[in-house]
Amino acid sequence: MTISLSAEWSRCSKYIEDALEYAAGSHELDDVYALVENGDAQFWPFADAAIVTEIIRYPRKSALRFWLAGGNLETLVAAEPSIIAWAKGYNIQSVEIIGRRGWHRALNGYEPASTILTKEVDHE
Repeated sequence: MTISLSAEWSRCSKYIEDALEYAAGSHELDDVYALVENGDAQFWPFADAAIVTEIIRYPRKSALRFWLAGGNLETLVAAEPSIIAWAKGYNIQSVEIIGRRGWHRALNGYEPASTILTKEVDHE
């Protein structure tokens, strides 16, 4: 039995919406779905969680970016090694996580590389 992207997306959309609360208004749920559907992002649905990743191509290396993740923390942490194993097929050299500071406490082997600060710009 093949499960469709739209069915899994509908089932897991709450997890992605929760993660988007920390995205500073950069995307809405439909925007993320379009990226996944077009192959520009990868959607990883689980029974009680979901992850969205991207392969980022820098001039001198490629990185797997864990972009959005929501749901059961234990499920998300357990999924990390298998997603990285998948990404090795795309010749990644590093892994990045965009998210709340709490991810640093939840995952082993990661070090903070930078902080993203956001500010809304008034156009009046």
